[in-house]
Formats: sequence, structure tokens, C-alpha cells
Amino acid sequence: MSAPQKNELKRVLSPLMLWGLGVGYVISGMYFGWNLGLQEGGTLGLAIATFFIIILYVTFTFSYTELACAIPKAGGGFDYAARALGKDWGFIAGMAQNIEFIFAPPAIAFAIGAYFNLFFPQLSILSIAIFSYVVFTALNIYGVKAAAVFELVITILAVGELLLFSGITLPHLQLKNLQHNAFPHGWGGAFAATPFAIWFFLGIEGVANVAEEAIHPQRTILIGFGSAILTLVILCVLTFISSTGVAGLEAIVYKSNGNTSDSPLPMALSHIVSNNNLLYHLLIMIGLFGLIASFHGLILAAGRASFEFGRVGFAPAFLKNIHPKFQTPANALLVNMGIGIIALLTKKTADIIIISVFGALTLYIVSMIAILKLRKKEPHLERPFKVPMYPLFPVIALMIAIFSFVVMTIYNFKLALFYFLIIGLCYIAFKLFGEKN
Repeated sequence: MSAPQKNELKRVLSPLMLWGLGVGYVISGMYFGWNLGLQEGGTLGLAIATFFIIILYVTFTFSYTELACAIPKAGGGFDYAARALGKDWGFIAGMAQNIEFIFAPPAIAFAIGAYFNLFFPQLSILSIAIFSYVVFTALNIYGVKAAAVFELVITILAVGELLLFSGITLPHLQLKNLQHNAFPHGWGGAFAATPFAIWFFLGIEGVANVAEEAIHPQRTILIGFGSAILTLVILCVLTFISSTGVAGLEAIVYKSNGNTSDSPLPMALSHIVSNNNLLYHLLIMIGLFGLIASFHGLILAAGRASFEFGRVGFAPAFLKNIHPKFQTPANALLVNMGIGIIALLTKKTADIIIISVFGALTLYIVSMIAILKLRKKEPHLERPFKVPMYPLFPVIALMIAIFSFVVMTIYNFKLALFYFLIIGLCYIAFKLFGEKN
């Protein structure tokens, strides 16, 4: 095999597979995590935050699609920022993307453990989470087509489960449950709920990281991105209303011992059917597929992002190595798994989510600046898809992302410092050792 082929990825992904990946990356956000925002903002506070975050993701997704179609590379936002703004900003965007994709899976792994523990309480949540990491990292090493087909199947099951859950719970919705404790902390609560509203959609940009493996990437990415964001907005609204409307926010935020819950949908369902009901167990079992879809999909996206970082010399060179048999970024996947398991051992789901969201917002901000810069810097760059209403969409996405980042920093100052420390130390290492590569 010649040198140019050694570090190239195979083009095997269809538009349907990209839809499966796009929805799959995100769909776990419907199953857990978002309910912690109710604790901060109440139903109205989280609803306000979610409304603006939906606007952010719609405008961002269309803008990001232009970049992904024009520059279909595995690095995603890193490649776009490096081309538009130079290698320093490219490095920062790439590190932010890595933090987002590497820190999100541990939070999801906790939820997988929490859901699975409902069936097998004798197994610890942490052991289930670590086992999940090993299994799905191995599947991603085995091959991207097998991984994408698996992702598509479980994503379809997970979407179907959410629609079934909504169909069962909506007839029991009571308006008083949505109005109860709706705005307990005022606008401050809505601001504090922002990262959990973002969790509803976090990771959809991962579609861009498999652009290099898409058949006819320009057409495929457009269809995959557009259909995925539409599906997710519908599911977000249905899940929010149907879960909260059954018995109020406390019923899906707090467990009987007073701790916060990583399994809000089963808790909502338990107010309609008994815990021994066949339908209850069926929905929990299918609900696991939603968590697995995002967990598996984000592991896939993280592997591609880290692989690209190594391929361009911004990270240790061994990350760029492709498995000789399966042609997948095995080294990057294994390193990410190690970091994820270390994060798991902290047992702090909310903090892990917030750190991941800091990475996402940094990526969004730099990417939107990149699209504005590229339009001026390279006006003749082939753009098979152009964002509608330019520059309104990227500017709106940029403004909401900046506002969200500032608000999150104010309400999570220690975690913000930790995030900046990671970025800062890695940037110093890059300037000292990696820049010459």
C-alpha cells in the first residue's frame, strides 16, 4: 500500500447512514441530562433556554453544513478554522472539539449504567459504564461501515421509543404540572439551565467529522445534516413536554433518596404504569438504545477528530496511524477511551456535561467566525451548499454561542477555569513541540 493511501479513510457512508449518525450522536440528550436543567431553571426557565438553543442549532447547523460541504475533512471545525484563521485558531478549535467529543461519552456511559442498573441492580453503574466503553471502542476499531449500520439500526429504535413514550404519556399531561415551580430562580435560573438545554443537541456537528468517509460528501452531508436537525427539534419538544407534564419536574429530577436522576423517562413512566408492567420494562430496554446510539456515535466522531489532530502534527504522531486491517483510527480511539474512563471515575455527570458543553460552544464560536472569514478570504471556494440568509444565520449562531459561553462561565466559574487550564496547557505544548510539524 502506498504512502498516500496509508492515512486515508474509506468512503462508505450514505445519506441515510449520516442521518443515523447525526440523530444518533445527539439522541441520548433526550433520555437524560436535560432534566438537570429543571433543577436550575424550572420548566419555564429551561423552556426559555431551550428555545434560544434551538435557534442556535438551526442556524449553526445550516452554517456548518456550508463548511462541511466545502471542506469535507475528518477534522471538522479544526480544518475549517485552520484554513480561515490560521493554525493557532485551528488548534484551539480542534482542542475544543476533542474536549467536547471525549468528555460527552463518559456522561452518557453513566446513564447507560443507570438504565441498565434498573434491570440488574447487582451490577454497579461504574462497571457497566466501563464495560460499555471497551465494547463500543472495539466496534469502532472493527470498521466504520459496520459501526454506522449499527448506529442506524439503534437510532431508528431509539426514535421509535421516544415517539412511543410520547404517545403513552401525552394523554396524561396536565397543564398544572408544567406550571408548577415554573420559574423558581427567575432569569438567573434560565441562564444556569443553558448547558442542559445545549445537551439536547450536543454533538450533531459530529456528522462533519465523517465527511471524508461519505459517498458524494457534498450531497450526502446536506441531506444528513438537514434531516437530522429537523428530527431532533421535534423529538426535543415532544420529550420535554411529555416527561414534565406527567407529574411535574420533581418527579423526573429527584430519586427517592433525594439525589438527582440519570433516568428521567422511566421515572415519568412509573407514574402511569407500575414498575412491574411489561410496557415499562420494554420502554426502558429500548431506551438503552438511545443512550448507546449517542455513546457509540460520539466515540466514532471523537476518534476521527483526534486522528486528524495527529495527522496534521498538532498532537502526537501515533494518533494518525490507521489500523492496517480495518482502516480505522485505532490509536486515537484507544487513547480517547482511556481519558473517558478516567473521567468516569470522578462520578460527576453534571460537571462532565458542562465541560463538554464548554468545548462545544468554543467550537461553535470559532467555526462561525471561520465561515464569515472564508467568505471574504476565499470568495471563489467551491461551495456546493450555501447557508441561507447569509450572513444572518452564522451571525445569530455566533451571538447566541458567545452569550451562552459567558453565562456558563459566570454560573460555573471553577469548571470554566478547569476548561481554560486544559486549553492553555495544550496550547503551550503545541507551541513548544507541535507547531513545527
